[in-house]
Amino acid sequence: MNGDPSPGETAPTDAVFAALASPVRRDLLRLLLDGPRTAGDLASHFAMRRPSVSEHLRVLREAGLVSERRSGRERHYRLESGPLLDLREWLHPYEIFWRRRLKALGDVLDEEER
Repeated sequence: MNGDPSPGETAPTDAVFAALASPVRRDLLRLLLDGPRTAGDLASHFAMRRPSVSEHLRVLREAGLVSERRSGRERHYRLESGPLLDLREWLHPYEIFWRRRLKALGDVLDEEER
């Protein structure tokens, strides 16, 4: 298993990984777990200028992790699950690998204790 998707599977894009690399963007996603929020509300949680937060939101939007809806002068952002589901599916074989490795290690340690 090389980590590449099987035919028919969707792999997370480099844009998703790049977006998730930033702690600020991960914090923005956490804030959106409770539901849609305006750009101003999201920006109020950070000690940076609003244009900087807007740039982070743009990166998240371009990666498909959030969607944006305009209402008058406000922009409302919402978490999008698709890329995260793709990421979970992509990571699943690695989770299985490490669970097997940890179980084998536990078996060896149990055997040594006997």
